[in-house]
Amino acid sequence: MMKHSLKVGFSFGLTSGVITTLGLMIGLYSGTGSRFTVIGGILTIAIADAFSDALGIHISEEAENTHTTTQIWAATIATFFTKFIFALTFVIPVLLFKLSIAIAVSVAWGLAILCIFSFGIAKEQGAKPWKVIFEHLLIIIIVIFAAHYAGKWILANLA
Repeated sequence: MMKHSLKVGFSFGLTSGVITTLGLMIGLYSGTGSRFTVIGGILTIAIADAFSDALGIHISEEAENTHTTTQIWAATIATFFTKFIFALTFVIPVLLFKLSIAIAVSVAWGLAILCIFSFGIAKEQGAKPWKVIFEHLLIIIIVIFAAHYAGKWILANLA
């Protein structure tokens, strides 16, 4: 059962870390074009949203009323550290490259992480990998486009 708790925390933290961080990065980039703003957004996600997601998993696991306190805390801690670490990886391209290139590298990195993880999930479940990967990529692509256009709209209408 402990393995389940760690898997829950890791799966949620990784997925949320990739999707939330990319969405925020792209929205901020499209709305501001500011490297400092994008880095600030990534750090905010890595800290505040990692704590928020960890608490969400904690309460969700408690609400199921089927897990021990140790299992609940294992899922909580795994969620926090996985989200925190994966979110922070997106700072690296922003520090190393021109912002427009960093965004493209970050999208590629995020899609790669999600594809690899989705492939693993599919194999573990005996499902067709392409179906699982497609479903997960479709969601992240929707988030990317929505965040981009939200940032553009904010820039055009509120700046």
